[in-house]
Amino acid sequence: MPDSATDSGAEPGFLGVTRSIGGRRWYARGGDDRIGLAIAQRLGLPELVGRLIAGRGIGIDEAEQFLSPSLRDQLPNPSVLLDMDQAADRVARAIETGETIAIFGDYDVDGATSTAVLSRFFQAVGTTPLLYIPDRQAEGYGPNTAALLKLKAGGVSLAITVDCGATAHAPLAAAREAGLDIIVCDHHVGEPSLPPAIAVVNPNRFDEQAGHRELAAVGVAFLLAVAVNRTLRARGWYGAARREPDLLQLLDLVAVGTVCDVVPLLGVNRALVAQGLRVLASRQNCGLAALADIAGLSERPDAYHLGYIFGPRINAGGRVGNAGLGARLLTTDDPAEARKLAEELHRLNDERRQIEAEVLDLAIKQLEAQDPGTPEAALVFAAGEAWHPGVIGIVASRLKDRYNRPALVAAIGADGIAKGSGRSIPGFALGDAMIAARQAGLLINGGGHAMAAGFTAEAVRLPELQRFLDDRARMVMTGGTLTPRLGIDGALDCRGATPELIESLARVGPFGSGNAEPRFAITRALVTHADVVGSSHVRATLSGTDGGRLKAIAFRVIDANGTPNPLALALLNRQGQPLHIAGTLRADNWGNRNGVQLLIDDAAEIA
Repeated sequence: MPDSATDSGAEPGFLGVTRSIGGRRWYARGGDDRIGLAIAQRLGLPELVGRLIAGRGIGIDEAEQFLSPSLRDQLPNPSVLLDMDQAADRVARAIETGETIAIFGDYDVDGATSTAVLSRFFQAVGTTPLLYIPDRQAEGYGPNTAALLKLKAGGVSLAITVDCGATAHAPLAAAREAGLDIIVCDHHVGEPSLPPAIAVVNPNRFDEQAGHRELAAVGVAFLLAVAVNRTLRARGWYGAARREPDLLQLLDLVAVGTVCDVVPLLGVNRALVAQGLRVLASRQNCGLAALADIAGLSERPDAYHLGYIFGPRINAGGRVGNAGLGARLLTTDDPAEARKLAEELHRLNDERRQIEAEVLDLAIKQLEAQDPGTPEAALVFAAGEAWHPGVIGIVASRLKDRYNRPALVAAIGADGIAKGSGRSIPGFALGDAMIAARQAGLLINGGGHAMAAGFTAEAVRLPELQRFLDDRARMVMTGGTLTPRLGIDGALDCRGATPELIESLARVGPFGSGNAEPRFAITRALVTHADVVGSSHVRATLSGTDGGRLKAIAFRVIDANGTPNPLALALLNRQGQPLHIAGTLRADNWGNRNGVQLLIDDAAEIA
């Protein structure tokens, strides 16, 4: 993934690369080498690991906790969040009196895992909740009046919205008027006025001062479970006939949702994911185990697998199939049902890939015709009729990476209503911009967080919306032209890419947003073999001046029409000229071998 920053052109390129084959300026990603050396010496680490820790802004005194993240040290007291105690009291009362509770979740991974965390907790304490996941196309994002009133008519007295609800003023007002109590458990950016609810638990609500804004919704849901559990314990709910649940066993779900929502893997999130990966390895969640088997995952899962193996499949139901499939998979304890659901989600993920490729191709053609890459364009905006709304978020992410600008994609329905999704780059808070657009009357609905947002608007107002968002983006993108940048942690030759190095690098994980996976430049590498695998990837063998050899692969470098991008061409049309090749290292255990593979991000000609 390219790194984004305002670049005046004065920064020296790493290895002299100021414009790579992918059009990026390479830069040295790191901090003070002296601090890195001091960390390595104090903790008995390889110097490279010390430099990586320092490069992530971690000081000498914080390094040990960074390497061994602990929930004991990092997990906040849930009561520090506004309305948490009121929420815990109301939920505990509902459990004690046998009320019917509904969980209203979002259809993405964060929503599915949040729903599953609370559902599994409620079942463990003696209550089986109703689960409601709205249909993406028919109902759109977040709580809607019809659904809430239907739950009320079905006997629900308390509904908890997870990963949604922060700005759902009208539906929640209708629910309150009908006598349905609502608790909002969300993490999206809120407004000064709160929606009408018994409690609004949201670290990103306008008046929240406790911090922890980096939490995904599933992290907030876990804190709610901790608070309710504590309340029930204090009221004597547990005893000889009813055992207190082990909440740590829910952390595999928390880890999946946290990584897939691309929140920073620092502080409490780092501790949640590190512990969650250990729980996940024990395969206690029937649905996650089935998903790993269907995807052919045979190695111990890490954050990469959460984001690229588990996440897309859990998401697939909400994107192109039944929106509730992901939550059902994560809550079932029936191995046969889990296997069936995992197979269906795997199939839907393949279908999603095909639809995504088609929409991406149409969006790129539309944008290239508009010449979006000019310096004057602060963001890219594409819209089309009959585009599948289930893939527009992924397409927006691909466009953001391609153009290194905030990207928005909208699917226009036959009714003249556009449903859109956006992805941003550091420095432009897209969720705030969406709220401003809604307050300006440009949206029917919209919101999100800094790096991602969604919206619904009348199609005829899309040009006006584009100008509004472009103006806001332009205000914070002054001082230079935004140029794609790629951070490099160090240079290696082929022989230096060893399993021992990967083992050392793992100490700095889990990797993700806020703690980028180490990226290295393999210097003066010759491409001795390259071919196309699948329909869009290029596999290569690299050799170095040291005589070493290294397997490598570049993903998604050939488009849906079979046209290779410049990186693919450079790898396939090797002319015996060496290249600097940048990427991340992975263990290669295929066939029980103990090898290494490079996942190629970019390449550069040697000056």
